[in-house]
Amino acid sequence: MKNEALGYEWQNVRKELFTAEEIAASDLRVALIGELVKARQEKGITQKQLEELSGVKQPVIARIENGTSVPKISTILRVLAPLGKTLAVVPLEK
Repeated sequence: MKNEALGYEWQNVRKELFTAEEIAASDLRVALIGELVKARQEKGITQKQLEELSGVKQPVIARIENGTSVPKISTILRVLAPLGKTLAVVPLEK
């Protein structure tokens, strides 16, 4: 119950500190990173193996996965392709 209260408080603080657009961008980044990591793990490959398959250096993949860089779309596409994934434009959920 205590964790729920903390989460609730963070959601309120988040709304006070950031615009709706900033929150949406952050949520999208987190979702994308999560899907990328999940796809790599489902394939059972390491970041180094993904480097060999994608041509994107392992340290870049690590920075993408830990959220410390904002990669170009072309880089994301290069990493996703050997994982059998791509990006799609879909309607926003209401």
